[in-house]
Amino acid sequence: MEERITLAHGAGGEAYRELVQELFLPAYGNEMLEPLTDAAICSGSSVIAMTTDSFVVKPLFFPGGDLGRLCVSGTVNDLAVSGACPKYISVGMIIEAGFAMETLRRLVASIAATAREAGVSVVTGDTKVVEGGAADGIFINTAGIGVFLNGRKPLAQKIAPGDKIIITGYMASHGMAVLAARENMDFNPPIESDVAPLSALIDQVLQADSAINAMRDPTRGGVAATLFEWVTPETDIVIEEQSLPVRPDVAAACAILGMDPLYIANEGIVLLSVPARDAESVLRILQSVERGKHAAIIGEVREGGGSVYALTEYGTHRRIMMPRGELLPRIC
Repeated sequence: MEERITLAHGAGGEAYRELVQELFLPAYGNEMLEPLTDAAICSGSSVIAMTTDSFVVKPLFFPGGDLGRLCVSGTVNDLAVSGACPKYISVGMIIEAGFAMETLRRLVASIAATAREAGVSVVTGDTKVVEGGAADGIFINTAGIGVFLNGRKPLAQKIAPGDKIIITGYMASHGMAVLAARENMDFNPPIESDVAPLSALIDQVLQADSAINAMRDPTRGGVAATLFEWVTPETDIVIEEQSLPVRPDVAAACAILGMDPLYIANEGIVLLSVPARDAESVLRILQSVERGKHAAIIGEVREGGGSVYALTEYGTHRRIMMPRGELLPRIC
C-alpha cells in the first residue's frame, strides 16, 4: 500500500478497496462490518439512542489522546449520558491527498483500541479524499447507536429544585492539554487530556437504585455551558468554587493564561443532577471506580429565575455568564 493518501483512495476503485481491506477491516473487523454493504444490519431494541458528531481537533495528537480516541469517546459518551448502552458506531473520514499513511494507521489503531475499551463495534464507514489544503489533514465524522437494556428508560434530562450537582472528575484538562500542545507551551510535565469513554462508569450509576434527573458531558463551553443548558426560568444553579475539582497543573495554566476552568472543554467527565436523597450514594458509587475517584458534589439547584452563580471562598456570589463563543476552537 502507498505511503501517502492519494485522490485515488477516495475514488471507490482499487486503491480505495485496498485501503478498506488492508487497513480498516483488520482494525475494525466484525461480522456486521465485513459484508461491506451500504448499511450495516445490527441487532437492537425497539427504542434506540442515536448521535452524530464531527471531529476536527488540532493537533491530531496531544498528551493523553489523539483524534482517534477523541472521536470514539465523544460519540460513546453522548450515548451513555442519555441512559443508553452504546453498541455501534460509524466512522467517516475526509482525508487530504498527501496525508501520511503511517499517521492514518496510528489513528485507525487508536479508534480500534478505544472502541474495544468502550465495548462498541465500528460497523460502517466512509472515506473521501480531497485535494491537499482542503481539509487540514483529516476530519472524522462518527455516528453512534445505543440501546436501552433491561427496561431502562431514557433520562428525563430535567433538573429540579433540591438537586445536587455532581461532577465525576477533574475539569478543564482536555481543553488545556490541546491548547498547550497547539501553542507549544513548555509545561513540564505536559498537561494531559482526560479524553476517555465513560460508558462503564455511567453504567455503574444507572444500575444502582438511585434517581438521576439529568446527565451531560460538558464538552465545548465547559461546565458553565452545561449548567446554562440545564437551568430553567424557575430555577437557579449555585456551585461552590472551592468544591470544583481541577488538577494543580491545569489550575496553574489557567491562572497564567487568565482563563476560567468553568469554560474550558472536557472529554472525560460527566455532570449529574441528582435528588438530594440519592446524592451521597451516587457519589460513593462514582468514587469506587477509577475514573470517578475524584467525583465531587459541586453545587445544587434552587428555586429561582434562571441564573447560575458561583459561591466564592469569601462568601459572595459571582454570577456565571453563558459563554458567547469558543475560547479555544477545534478542541474536538
